[in-house]
Amino acid sequence: MTCSSQKQQKHQENRYICDMEIKKHWKYHVILGIALLLLEWLEDYTINGMKGLMTNFSGEYQGLLLTFYACSIAIYFLNFFVIAPKLLSKKRLIPFILAVFGMILLFAGLRYLTQEVILFEITGQHNYHNKSRELIYYVFDNSYYAIKPILYSTIVFLVLQYNENKDKLFQLKLEHNKGEISFLKSQISPHFLFNTLNTFYSELIDKQPNTAKDIHRLSELLRYVTYESSQDFMPLAKELKFIEDYMYFYKIRFEDQLFVDFSVEGEVGDKQVPSLVLIHFVENLFKHGIVNDENHPAEIKVTIEDHFLQLTTKNKVLLSDKYMDAGVGAENVQKRLKAIFTDEFEVNYNNENGVFQAYLKLPL
Repeated sequence: MTCSSQKQQKHQENRYICDMEIKKHWKYHVILGIALLLLEWLEDYTINGMKGLMTNFSGEYQGLLLTFYACSIAIYFLNFFVIAPKLLSKKRLIPFILAVFGMILLFAGLRYLTQEVILFEITGQHNYHNKSRELIYYVFDNSYYAIKPILYSTIVFLVLQYNENKDKLFQLKLEHNKGEISFLKSQISPHFLFNTLNTFYSELIDKQPNTAKDIHRLSELLRYVTYESSQDFMPLAKELKFIEDYMYFYKIRFEDQLFVDFSVEGEVGDKQVPSLVLIHFVENLFKHGIVNDENHPAEIKVTIEDHFLQLTTKNKVLLSDKYMDAGVGAENVQKRLKAIFTDEFEVNYNNENGVFQAYLKLPL
């Protein structure tokens, strides 16, 4: 399967999931709409009796009611599907408040167009009299009606988002508990391995100090994977040190035939990243890429900014190898990042003309 077809398939899967989410939540919007409509009818009946209630069904007001509800529904779903997910879910409160004012103006504009222009051409009657159709008064008066769909859609969005986040946290907790159980079951083997390595280190430190140092470095690498990296987040400095140790043993294996350019730009400081995510891309490069071509060295570049980190890898691909640009490991990494960062990260794979590139962007 080509990279473009895989991307298309992934896009179709994401679209299918989105459609399923819309269908799953649709009933809440319908129930809310019916409830609000019944409350308005009850209000009309309470204030003006049966005459006030029947006004909603008279032909004289049908055009006004339909256009009003159409404008309200448009603003409701604009906020629910576009504004709130892009701004409110990312806690961008000031842009969201500005967007609310924009939706109020949009509601007033839509209502004026449908009622005072289109409907007027059909019926010859205005809903607002001449003076109240002036811009400032018209917008101010319609702000009261616009706030309702904005408020309702915001509440529904926050409630549904809270439930989804609660489900995600529950699933993460289950996976974490399963991981702890698996970790406890595997304690005997790591202890035995570390004790054996320590024995080799003690026996070789005087006779073969270089070999002993390599054994110690391997022991530290394994200890990091087995114990320290069990946490969700680790210091970036330790993750980069782990990558360096990982590459060190490949250098020993390939001797002077390893050609991989590894660079880190920016200040590491005390920043933290999800544990063992960066190594996935590095390991992928060594596992499937060509790393012994002096004319086409592989590249691993880490760029650190104040609020985000970028990792880029680039390497030639073995023509006989099916590169795992959409494999299980890549899917697991994306699922984990999505559980942690929602949509505030970026992962891209590109495999063209025998050159594979991977790109990762994480918030810090």
